[in-house]
Amino acid sequence: MDSTRQNKISRLIQKELGDILLRLQKETRGIMVSVSAVRVSPDLGISKAYLSVFPSEKGAEVVNHLNENVKAIRFELGNRVRHQLRIIPEIRFYIDDSLDYIDNIDKLLKE
Repeated sequence: MDSTRQNKISRLIQKELGDILLRLQKETRGIMVSVSAVRVSPDLGISKAYLSVFPSEKGAEVVNHLNENVKAIRFELGNRVRHQLRIIPEIRFYIDDSLDYIDNIDKLLKE
């Protein structure tokens, strides 16, 4: 169960990461990336960002690229939220593949 503080920080980080990735997305043609969820640890030190990538075949490549450049992304996030947060949490990116599961469930239900 997340606290109210964790939920507020998660929403703030999700919004700002979405803006940052939208700016980075202009460099990569043909790939859409959106931040579907952000979970923050109870000590507010680590945040897990779940990304939805289209086309999903490029998901692992995109997440690996972002995890390699996480310092630059965290620095920009820190510049954006420096007045709202005292400590900028570490960011870890993961693939959100829930849409793939929905497609598989739909196929199974139709059979």
